[in-house]
Amino acid sequence: MNIKPDLATKVDIAQNAIDLMIAISDVEITPKVAVLSAVETVNPSIQSTIDAACLSKMADRGQITNAIVDGPLAFDNAISLEAAKIKGITSAVSGDADILLTPDLESGNMLAKQLVLLGGATSSGIILGARIPIILTSRADGAQARIGSCAIAALMADARRNGRFPAF
Repeated sequence: MNIKPDLATKVDIAQNAIDLMIAISDVEITPKVAVLSAVETVNPSIQSTIDAACLSKMADRGQITNAIVDGPLAFDNAISLEAAKIKGITSAVSGDADILLTPDLESGNMLAKQLVLLGGATSSGIILGARIPIILTSRADGAQARIGSCAIAALMADARRNGRFPAF
């Protein structure tokens, strides 16, 4: 778990999420990663916009693989093609993001809880980057979230055993 990841750590987080999504998918997929920030333009005063732009360019150059990565994108641009069109943003990720990469633990935690409490989502959580799956749920999570987390961990372990997910 990374409280305030630097750019190099964000590369690892993005690649781990991409690799997991590919490994547990039952169809061939090229995940679309939205690198989130408060705004959708690079602003030198907002570090997350600089990191997002770097991550996007790193993906273009093959430093992050097997995905389409775009950012900085504000949350509305990431999940709504209409919002992106209104703001004049052309992006293969906008409105079709598979992975939402938040700038830090605080914003990620807030986003996850908003999706659950306001959007009716069910959360499931694991920590990637360790030698074995680590299940991570909120103390407030119910049985469905805990079972979902176990299922993802089991799928990840199976993918690792079968060589579809990199070992650390």
